[in-house]
Amino acid sequence: MTSEYVIEMNHIRKEFPGIVANDDITLQLRKGEIHALLGENGAGKSTLMSVLFGLYQPEAGTIKKDGAEVKINNPNDATALGIGMVHQHFKLIEVFTVLDNIILGAETTSKLGFLKKKEARKKVQALSEKYGLKVNLDAKVEDITVGMQQRVEILKMLYRDNDILIFDEPTAVLTPQEIDELMEIMRGFAKEGKSILFITHKLNEIMAVSDRVTVLRKGKYIGTVDTKDTNKQELSNMMVGRPVQLEIKKEESHPTDVVLKVEGLTVPSKVHKNDAVKDVSLEVRKGEIVCLAGIDGNGQTEFIYGLTGLEKATSGRITLCGRDISNASIRKRSQAGMSHIPEDRHKHGLVLGYTLEQNLVLQKYLEPQFQNHGFIKFDEVRKYAEKLIEDYDVRSGQGPITIARSMSGGNQQKAIIARELDRDEPLIVAVQPTRGLDVGAIEHIHKQLIAERDKGKAVLLVSLELDEVLGLSDRILVLYEGEIVGELDPKKTDAQELGLYMSGAKRMGKEAEKC
Repeated sequence: MTSEYVIEMNHIRKEFPGIVANDDITLQLRKGEIHALLGENGAGKSTLMSVLFGLYQPEAGTIKKDGAEVKINNPNDATALGIGMVHQHFKLIEVFTVLDNIILGAETTSKLGFLKKKEARKKVQALSEKYGLKVNLDAKVEDITVGMQQRVEILKMLYRDNDILIFDEPTAVLTPQEIDELMEIMRGFAKEGKSILFITHKLNEIMAVSDRVTVLRKGKYIGTVDTKDTNKQELSNMMVGRPVQLEIKKEESHPTDVVLKVEGLTVPSKVHKNDAVKDVSLEVRKGEIVCLAGIDGNGQTEFIYGLTGLEKATSGRITLCGRDISNASIRKRSQAGMSHIPEDRHKHGLVLGYTLEQNLVLQKYLEPQFQNHGFIKFDEVRKYAEKLIEDYDVRSGQGPITIARSMSGGNQQKAIIARELDRDEPLIVAVQPTRGLDVGAIEHIHKQLIAERDKGKAVLLVSLELDEVLGLSDRILVLYEGEIVGELDPKKTDAQELGLYMSGAKRMGKEAEKC
């Protein structure tokens, strides 16, 4: 008798030092379904999927494939059983080409051991066309966008003929357009009879694409529900364990003095010969949240790099609290009154090999509170880190001494936000501050940013989430092809109008001229 379930994970327990990541969890996946795995940051979702993929061995529990018990000792065993995984942080070799990354570890060779690359290319091209996953097979991974890298990871799974597909937070680093494309691809897989496990904490995506949802909270199984019989509020309550405010509530803003003044900023592009940011001027005042909105790739990243000193601007003037910082170093800009929550938490936000407490004190260790004649006061660092961990609910296995690399993406983000907001600087530059966070953490961060605004801080927000742009900001500046094409009042606009400005169809009160 064949089993109703293609995969069953029964009573799984997985422990790490100081934490039980999975505590008696059961998960059942049907053939041809999209099954969402929902939970807060650090709830144990990625750990459970890593057990299924053979990256971790559980302390207790069994796994069945088509009703028969199996032992998955490593990812090769998982691949042999038809299980593939797209990881939250991609497992690609940056200096290899796209094609080489796809076939790596699953190469076909002739009897003499020569690689049959032409055959491999044909198979990848056929898969690419069939599923609408267009990629340049000869490009190096380091030269392609994050969205393209994700396509490479999906093609890697398909190349190995996997029929059970695990997507770990697949939309955390994608633009809204790329998310829509991915949802369509997932629906196509399910129609073909492939089974999908989809880890996420974005409720809109769950409602749009999944058949069933299993909810985890703090490492424990909460329940499984049919998506058609539930709603976003119910799911968020299951996930966080309390009613969550899904809509952003804030009082009217009362801006006063100008904190940040940018005049004619121009920043070159690393991808093409044109400038990524062209002669942009803006002001952010005390007591307001100004959002820089736009479709990804229209110069937001380069503007923030130029503003914070990560890239050199070719022209323009930046004034912070009346002081010219146009040519100041990153540290000098920081000391002049700029907090920065960066877009790339791994590259610019954390030192991954440092402990959590070392990362939390990175901006403050030179202050007398934490050092005496160059010697670090470790007790003070520990006390400070424990306070931030408590205030911002940063979850980790070993508290302050946890290595940052071992933490979940969402908790890494919370650590950066805790460090930057606690600095109490007049300007907060927040780039995708809630990327990769669950609804409970998003609600907390939104409240924190509004509280900072109400204390008289100037907040410059960059976000790709339209709900966040419209709900959190007091003014919206739309960036299109490196230029500001519109200034909008969120109370007098909607997602449709904002979308027209973001796509270049409208600019500064008039429709863009048709080509």
